[in-house]
Amino acid sequence: MAIEVNIRKWGNSMGIILPKEIIKKEGLKENEKILIDIFKEADLSKMFGTLKRKLSGQEFKDMVREGWGI
Repeated sequence: MAIEVNIRKWGNSMGIILPKEIIKKEGLKENEKILIDIFKEADLSKMFGTLKRKLSGQEFKDMVREGWGI
């Protein structure tokens, strides 16, 4: 099950809070050990860039054809 949570400062440590619905659904109890997979959100705009303006399908095809020298 995947859920999105925020990391918060907790004294000198950091922690997450699990929503009550997840605790009930999974039957979690205090002091139980659980396994957590961590995935950071990716900002793909740095990798792929962003379009400065929207192009129509035809404008995009024309731009690609110019690059191919057709």
